[in-house]
Amino acid sequence: MTETAPKKSLEAPHRRLEQTPPRVVEIAAVIGYRSLAAVLRFAPPRLSASVIALGSRASYLLWPSKRRFSNGNFARVLGTSPDDPRVRRLALRAYGEYAKYMVELMRLPSRPVAELESNMVGDGIDLIMGRWAESGRSMIITAGHVGNNEAIAAAIASRGYPSNVVADDSTFPEIFEILRQEREQFGLHVIPWRNLKDLFKALRNREVVALLVDWGYRADGVPVQLFGSWTALPAGPATLAAKTGALIAPLAIRRTAEGRFYVEAPEPWTVASGDPASIQANTQRIADWLELTVGAAPEQWYSFKPIWPATAAEEASLAARAALMQAGEPDPGPGHGMEA
Repeated sequence: MTETAPKKSLEAPHRRLEQTPPRVVEIAAVIGYRSLAAVLRFAPPRLSASVIALGSRASYLLWPSKRRFSNGNFARVLGTSPDDPRVRRLALRAYGEYAKYMVELMRLPSRPVAELESNMVGDGIDLIMGRWAESGRSMIITAGHVGNNEAIAAAIASRGYPSNVVADDSTFPEIFEILRQEREQFGLHVIPWRNLKDLFKALRNREVVALLVDWGYRADGVPVQLFGSWTALPAGPATLAAKTGALIAPLAIRRTAEGRFYVEAPEPWTVASGDPASIQANTQRIADWLELTVGAAPEQWYSFKPIWPATAAEEASLAARAALMQAGEPDPGPGHGMEA
């Protein structure tokens, strides 16, 4: 009897139903977000970021699981042990940079479009949007939690490009709705992760769809190497590109010393086939670009969930699965090669 490989899901890679917060927590989060955003629109950005950084760094220092996850991620980036003092210093810098991002995010609705566009440097946007216009295809932009994706997405949408972003609406639905309305002001359409109908509609209409790929490790993703170690990234980008003929366009964004955003990208590409070898190879290309993005500004990487598996056995399983996929075999899914 032939075993059927598990079907890859296009759901949000960070989806965790058991982590849905109580209603009272969401209400408090909404009140806090609205109140803080109102203050930050008028407060000096540098002062605001400094104050928020105190709380952000305190959460790292006082929250053991968050500190463990962050140290594990940054240790992989630096190629050292989580106990290395350099890891702690880098993590504290990252939480400080995250405070800058939060200030920018909350001030975004009050920023003029011209200001957003003037804050972009580098030729990444011009490159990928030029290729999109020439191709007559849809485009899937992949990115990591580095720099400020919202500011760049708003700037792209404000230029009149048909732009969409897939976002999670499951954890804090009311905050999701606040952010959705703010992004729509710039012409950026937000697609809830469960709404596959709208996602495929945007791709059929030859529009631009942005997907973040570093939400956290999931064993059922596509096995790839990142900073020399095996992990998994979502199957969505490569699978959608294979199904729809969309271009894949990784985008790197990082904040400059002057507070602007440097944007760069490689030449976009298509995914010729949805077979296992093609999906693995193209997801690896996305991982390679994510590695370059994070490596260029690791202190600006604010993905604070585990990005790599917890055990060497899981890494060995991912390597075995990748080898099978490259040989043209269906992905056997999590646990393969761990039987011993």
